[in-house]
Amino acid sequence: MQRILFNFYLAIEGIMSNTLRAILTALGIIFGVGAVITMLAIGSGARQSILDQMKLIGTNNIVIESVILSEEDQLAEESNNTNQKDLRPWSPGLSMGDAAALQRILPTIEKVSPEIVLNTNIIQSAKLEKARCVGVTNTFFELNNLGLGKGNFFHSSHLEGGKPVCIIGKGIKAKFFSEGEAIGQKIKCGNTWLTIIGVLEKRIASKESLDNLGIRDYNSDVYIPVSTALLRFKNRALVNKADIKRGDWDDDSDKSENYHQLDKLVLRVTDSRSMQATADVIARVLKRRHQDVVDYAVNVPELELQQEQKTQDTFNIVLAFIAGISLLVGGIGIMNIMLASVLERIKEIGVRRSLGATQTDIIYQFLFEAIAISLIGGLIGILLGLIAARIIANSFDIPTIVSSWSIILSFGVAASVGLVFGIVPAQKAARQDPIKALRTD
Repeated sequence: MQRILFNFYLAIEGIMSNTLRAILTALGIIFGVGAVITMLAIGSGARQSILDQMKLIGTNNIVIESVILSEEDQLAEESNNTNQKDLRPWSPGLSMGDAAALQRILPTIEKVSPEIVLNTNIIQSAKLEKARCVGVTNTFFELNNLGLGKGNFFHSSHLEGGKPVCIIGKGIKAKFFSEGEAIGQKIKCGNTWLTIIGVLEKRIASKESLDNLGIRDYNSDVYIPVSTALLRFKNRALVNKADIKRGDWDDDSDKSENYHQLDKLVLRVTDSRSMQATADVIARVLKRRHQDVVDYAVNVPELELQQEQKTQDTFNIVLAFIAGISLLVGGIGIMNIMLASVLERIKEIGVRRSLGATQTDIIYQFLFEAIAISLIGGLIGILLGLIAARIIANSFDIPTIVSSWSIILSFGVAASVGLVFGIVPAQKAARQDPIKALRTD
């Protein structure tokens, strides 16, 4: 052990006497390890972002969104309608009837959550804010993983009788009831006074995740029963002048008014393996119920996120491969410099051999020197990777997560590179003939 430690001290002394050469030798390892740390941080951040988005949308969910057809879309639907050329294709829009029909027809659907989004003004204690009043059922909170901070969810009497009650998000509570209790208080949405029966837990989500998924900030909404939205606010399924104009050939008025009773319909499927097949059947059922007018969009967010994750994983593998090439080049650089160092230090090797050093001692000295250079390069590379990950996260708004296992992996790879690529120079140094080495100028 003393001989090994002595050879280690000699290796460190050799590095200290040629500091500049050691730093230049370690450059390949420094940039290779830095690249590995940065790439793994970007990959971990992207993976965590996708997992967070999956938590936001829930699992096994199919989302149906209403679509208001533009004039060009309406003309396209008219040209595609071959059943009755004399009649304009007309759709009743996304409705509660669609929700009931889908749940009745498809055995793979476990839960159904309709949503009605109403933009309105909220008034309480002389404060006025523009916000959304969303008609939902209790299933909405379950499918979106929304917990209740205080109070209660809707009772059956609330859901059926159109009671003027509501559950508010944490953001609404902070704006209107920052200093007091919200439960039992009244809040005015549009022209209707609602009694607050519950406050949701705060949902923490980045704006980027909300935008990518196309979902609202649940903290800033007021939630009312669907029946309350239809009875006390607005039921767009009722036939009115706008519906008549929408079906009139000769009328040139704006037909882009929202005629859908529901703005969104979220369905939970019992088995994730049948999600795509269920989505296809849903699209066919809705097309038949909507008179062949495709004024809806059927999305499977979880499958889209899984595909995005696969793409990201492939991208990470490519980046890791490139970073691995950098480490390989760094290892070759260490081997080349160490081979050149052997030629420069032949006389030193001869002196050590003449003083009793064995071939094993020479191998240890040069091998320790190569490993030490790799480890120093690895430490500097880890520091460089941490700095680069922080800069990327702050400058480009890309989530990065540096995990402890990535640091341990990079450090281990750096040590392995020094060990593997230091063996050949060490063996060449040990095989030098001490007599010829002493004669070398």
